[in-house]
Amino acid sequence: MLGYHLKKNVKPIVKHPFFAFIVFGLALILLQILSWTAGFPKSSAMSGIATVLIYSIVGFGFTYLLGYAGLASLGTAGFTGLGAYIVGYFLRETGVPYIVTILVVLAVSIILGVAVGFISLRIEGIFLAIVTLGLSEILYQIFTNWIGFTGGPNGSSASIPIFQKWLGLSTTTSKRAMFIVLVVVVVFLMIITFNLCKSSTGRAMLAMKNSTSAAQAMGISLLRYRLLAFVLSTVYAGIGGIMFMSYLGYASPTNWTLMFSLNLLAAVIIGGTRSLWGTIVGCFIVFGLTPIFFQDIAFLRDNSWFMYALIGVLIILIIMFYQGGLVQLVRDIKNGIKKARAKRRLYRYGEEE
Repeated sequence: MLGYHLKKNVKPIVKHPFFAFIVFGLALILLQILSWTAGFPKSSAMSGIATVLIYSIVGFGFTYLLGYAGLASLGTAGFTGLGAYIVGYFLRETGVPYIVTILVVLAVSIILGVAVGFISLRIEGIFLAIVTLGLSEILYQIFTNWIGFTGGPNGSSASIPIFQKWLGLSTTTSKRAMFIVLVVVVVFLMIITFNLCKSSTGRAMLAMKNSTSAAQAMGISLLRYRLLAFVLSTVYAGIGGIMFMSYLGYASPTNWTLMFSLNLLAAVIIGGTRSLWGTIVGCFIVFGLTPIFFQDIAFLRDNSWFMYALIGVLIILIIMFYQGGLVQLVRDIKNGIKKARAKRRLYRYGEEE
């Protein structure tokens, strides 16, 4: 009886997507505690994991933009970098509270998203990607040359870590505390993104991606949902920039080149444009393998081209055979296993007859 009630009440909770998100977050926090107390994983590996999480936040914006709305953007580097520099400037040069800095970044991100969203009403496809690339290049030039705001080629840094400033913690302890904040932000955004994508908003964006004319015929506002897709994307990029500067404490123009936008796009494509888990896996492959696992392997550390070549091969294979990304591959494997088990059961049942 107890087993029945447990199965009835616990199973729906375990199968709920939010449960997996929360378990993922708790596992990451446990890793940080182990790194803190036992020295494993190493601090360099934890920094690599944090980098993957930060870039995954930015990648979640592609879930709306590319995965659901079908819109292309190469402006991600500029939008993320702007958020990082605003945080660095406010923490270094002003005495405003951290929450005010966050609100400023979000406001600027919304303005950028609305501007690009209006542009997307007139152009789309490769032309839209080129326009966003142009915007990113403008921001890159600002990052490089506006020395008072960004530090120019030398980069920008936050004055002192957030929790060291607030609570008087040491630099190392403050960074560990910020990692936990980062995990909470990632899990929260995963829940928000999942909800939005499964709601009428996500369905409207998907209809718009499949056919704009058919979507408009069904009463879906092209203006509303394109603006929303770009605003969400730029806001996520801004949040990524906030966490980048808050955790790493330093940013330079070299962080926000076209290569960043292309690498992030590659990560999303490799993992799956409509999957949150796929985005995390893709960011892990593109941004995390070397700092987390390969840093101690001399050949891979000294020959970074090898990883880029591997990423190129992955993109080619996925585009050719699994356009849904690695998530589709995993899903197909699971379905294949289920079918094989069903056939085996059917075969055994036939033998018993």
